[in-house]
Amino acid sequence: MQKINNSSKSYWARLGRDIWKHRRGYLFVLPSFIFFSLFYLIPMVSALVVSFFNYTPLSVSYEGLANYRRVFNDPIMFSALRNNAIYTAGVVTFWLGKALLIAFLIDPLSKTLKVFFKSAFYLPGVTSGVIISLIWLWMYNPSFGLFNNILNAVGLPALHWLGNTSLALPALILMQVVMGGGSSIILIAAAMGRIPNSIYESAILDGASRLKIFYKITMPLIKPVLLYLIVMGTINTFKVFDAIYVMTGGGPQFSTTTIVFRIYETAFTNFRMGEAAAQSMILFSIVFVIAIVQFRWLSTEVEY
Repeated sequence: MQKINNSSKSYWARLGRDIWKHRRGYLFVLPSFIFFSLFYLIPMVSALVVSFFNYTPLSVSYEGLANYRRVFNDPIMFSALRNNAIYTAGVVTFWLGKALLIAFLIDPLSKTLKVFFKSAFYLPGVTSGVIISLIWLWMYNPSFGLFNNILNAVGLPALHWLGNTSLALPALILMQVVMGGGSSIILIAAAMGRIPNSIYESAILDGASRLKIFYKITMPLIKPVLLYLIVMGTINTFKVFDAIYVMTGGGPQFSTTTIVFRIYETAFTNFRMGEAAAQSMILFSIVFVIAIVQFRWLSTEVEY
C-alpha cells in the first residue's frame, strides 16, 4: 500500500513538474480550452444531467431513464433516424464523389485556372444556409419554380417537389450535393498537389492510364484527407437543421424530419427539455460510434 501511495505521489509530482516546464505552451492553449469548456464541454455535461430529469419551464423532477424509454418508444424518432441515415449516406457519397471528380478534372490545369475553379466552387460555401434554402425553395415551387418550368418546357408534368413524401428528402439531398463540397475540393486538390511528381512519372513510364493512376496511386495517398472529409461530412449532415426548418418543417408526414429537428420540436415546441436532452445524447452516441468505425476503416499513416 505504501508503494502504491508513493508511486501515485511521484506521478502527480512529475505531472506538476511537466506542466510547469511547459507552462508557456499551456498558457497559449488556455483561451481555446476555456472557450471549448464554456460552449461545448459544460453544455454537453449539462445535457447529460438534464436527460435524467423531467425538466419543463414550470417544474423539475428526477425521472431516471424514463426520458430514454420515451425516446425509444417514439415512432417519429425512428423515422427521423431513418431519414438522417438516408440523408447522410446520399449527401456524403455524392458530395464527396463530386469533390473528387472536380479535383481530378482541374488537377492538370494551370495554376491560374486551378485558383479560378477552386474559388468558384468554394464561393457558395460562404453563403448563409438560410439564404440558400430560400433560393431553392423558390426553385422547387410547384407553381412558378425553375425546375417545374424546365419540366413543362420539355413536355413533362410538374412535380410537387417538397410536398411529396417520396420526393422531399431526395430534393433536399440534391440541394446539398449541388451547393456543398467547395472546401472539400480545395482540400483534395491540395492533397493531390503534395504528391511527388516522381511517383506519377514512374506510373506513366509503366504505361498506366490516368484513371488507373488516380485509382491506384492518388486515392490511397490522399486517404487521410478523405477520412477527415467523411467524418466531418457525416457529423455535419447528422446536424442538418436550417434547410429542414426553412423548406419543409419536417414534412410532409415526417418524411424529412431529422434527429436535430425532432430535438428542436421536443425542446422548443413541446417544452420537454429532459426528453430533448436524452435525444441529443442518443444522437451524440450514434455519431461517436460511426466516427470510430470510420477511423478504423479508413485510418492510415500514409500522407503527402
